[in-house]
Amino acid sequence: MAGVSLRLGDLVWGKLGRYPPWPGKIVNPPKDLKKPRGKKCFFVKFFGTEDHAWIKVEQLKPYHPHKEEMIKINKGKRFQQAVDAVEEFLRKTKGKDQASSHNSTEEKNWRNSSEERGKQSAGEEKRKASLSEGKVKKGTGEGKKRVSSVSSERGSKSPLKRAQDQSPRKRGRPPKDEKDLTIPESSTVKRVMTGTVAGFKWPPSVSEPVKDSDPHFHHFLLSQTEKPAVCYQAITKKLKICEEETGSTSIQAADSTAVNGSITPTDKKIGFLGLGLMGSGIVSNLLKMGHTVTVWNRTAEKCDLFIQEGARLGRTPAEVVSTCDITFACVSDPKAAKDLVLGPSGVLQGIRPGKCYVDMSTVDADTVTELAQVIVSRGGRFLEAPVSGNQQLSNDGMLVILAAGDRGLYEDCSSCFQAMGKTSFFLGEVGNAAKMMLIVNMVQGSFMATIAEGLTLAQVTGQSQQTLLDILNQGQLASIFLDQKCQNILQGNFKPDFYLKYIQKDLRLAIALGDSVNHPTPMAAAANEVYKRAKALDQSDNDMSAVYRAYIH
Repeated sequence: MAGVSLRLGDLVWGKLGRYPPWPGKIVNPPKDLKKPRGKKCFFVKFFGTEDHAWIKVEQLKPYHPHKEEMIKINKGKRFQQAVDAVEEFLRKTKGKDQASSHNSTEEKNWRNSSEERGKQSAGEEKRKASLSEGKVKKGTGEGKKRVSSVSSERGSKSPLKRAQDQSPRKRGRPPKDEKDLTIPESSTVKRVMTGTVAGFKWPPSVSEPVKDSDPHFHHFLLSQTEKPAVCYQAITKKLKICEEETGSTSIQAADSTAVNGSITPTDKKIGFLGLGLMGSGIVSNLLKMGHTVTVWNRTAEKCDLFIQEGARLGRTPAEVVSTCDITFACVSDPKAAKDLVLGPSGVLQGIRPGKCYVDMSTVDADTVTELAQVIVSRGGRFLEAPVSGNQQLSNDGMLVILAAGDRGLYEDCSSCFQAMGKTSFFLGEVGNAAKMMLIVNMVQGSFMATIAEGLTLAQVTGQSQQTLLDILNQGQLASIFLDQKCQNILQGNFKPDFYLKYIQKDLRLAIALGDSVNHPTPMAAAANEVYKRAKALDQSDNDMSAVYRAYIH
């Protein structure tokens, strides 16, 4: 950037860590957003996304001189849409400038014309006045009356005429309102952009999410706002690692959203063990985003579909680990997780120095700590990364990933996490993610039991269950989860999106977590009993919403 001066409003290319340069505009940051300490930087809003970030000067390049260069090295669909958004913005800005210039010229011409007409009008009135004076000298009292009338008329009309001449009347179409000049951005509510570019308003209010997409940018923007309670919706998929100014790991969201074509897949070989409800969707998205994946599943037939999509087949967990750089696993419970690592031809037999293992199973902290110890003892690297979501979110690549353990491995997994999830959190040392995941599922399972209880109470008291759902959907509890699970119950459709047996397992483990620190969990304990009754009614392999049947039998 030597010799190049940047300022507010400039279009730039911003370098986002390991990500390709992206087009953006230098804008004013929200008032309550602190500027990072250290090197000079600008606040940039990136086109085609909802990302905002403080970017160091040395990571910025002017847009126009480097446009052709950037287009040559970046071919992704999302990148092209961002460039199109820049060009659309430039067209609108040019149109505004032309309109302003046209209006200014017309206004100037009109004023000149008005002044000329004014001079002519003044000369005409002066001539008429002279003639009138001549008639007064020759005439009678009637002539005086006429002079008085002329004088009165001139006195009443001239100020009005002068006011009209001085008023800067504009001709032609008025310029568009300033809001029409906002930068277009793509809709990110949907996973894949499917429409024309929409606009947004500058600047974002403090209640709106402010996002940074640089994985090495240590000043995570939300952590610097004065209102930590800001509700933040993760809708872009660029992995961030958050650190507080003290240098300690910040337990903050790593905002991420995968859009087809926007992810640069890692060149590391990826292994995946376990193709259940969650694992299947994860592997599918890894393949779609261009990763090289080797798969294994206890039931080998489940691998066939992914082999057709380009995956490689591993005969045993040990083989997968030995042939891959990073191996992910997602299995049902603590026993399955241990057997996978410690059993015959298990993960541990394939571990050697430098091999990486990421356990995405929802298990207790003791189990994951034990697995971490044996992996590291063989020279391997370990990360726990359980996921919050369901089958649909897994298929859509919109899971929430809770990670803990090897921080460097977390960074190495960035493109994989972007492919499978909308948000990732790094929570520190091994065991933290397991604890947090159990707490999240405890809340979810208890809520589901309460929904079922409410619907059955409505039924037995003669109230409409559909009306209850309509009321809930209009209130503070409205959510996709609430609506989907209620619809399952009303339609009697309990096809598994999240197995009932697994949410009961998580409630049991959460209660045990509470017991280990002498913390009461009476709500979770009550919900757990209802799920146990549902399991006794053969609902284990149905969706968690089938807990409803525990109330009607």
